Amino acid sequence: MSEFMIYLEIGLRHVLDINAYDHILFLVALTVPYAFKDWKKVLILVSVFTLGHTLALFLSVFEIVTIKASLVEFLIPITILCTAVYNLFTSGKSAKKDSISVTGFITLFFGIIHGLGFSNYFKSILPGSRGDKMLPLLEFALGIEIAQIIVVLIVLVLSFIVQNLFRNSKRDWILIVSSIIIGVIIPMLIESEIWN
Repeated sequence: MSEFMIYLEIGLRHVLDINAYDHILFLVALTVPYAFKDWKKVLILVSVFTLGHTLALFLSVFEIVTIKASLVEFLIPITILCTAVYNLFTSGKSAKKDSISVTGFITLFFGIIHGLGFSNYFKSILPGSRGDKMLPLLEFALGIEIAQIIVVLIVLVLSFIVQNLFRNSKRDWILIVSSIIIGVIIPMLIESEIWN
């Protein structure tokens, strides 16, 4: 049971670590167009992201896929930027009308990129043989999922407060949050090691 808690906690910390806020920024950008009434769609998207993240870790841990760390560290902010920019262009539309299949596929792909970003560290903490790695991988994925749901709930609560108590429109909320995310991400892209 203690090993279960160790990998679960690593998953939780991976998402909720304020110093590694790229995961949180992506989740905020993914969630901000939605409201509580869209909880099923948001839960599906978050789970698809976790699936992609876990798939990338699996492929990396079992050495099926290897990718240069500097490239992945550049692609992660790109996924966040794409999501936030997409929000700017679709902020007037209802989230209900969006196709979950297209958004889900993109979210899966972005999850794979984010998972590859964590894969080197994760490989270094896993025990022994290939057979010993599967259970910790699933325990870590559960921690990721729980942490992501916590972030999503916080965003949905803030969205509710801003739109209903402070009477800001949904469109303005999406535009403001997405613009802030873009403002945080652009310096990350400019300072990326890939340019060296």
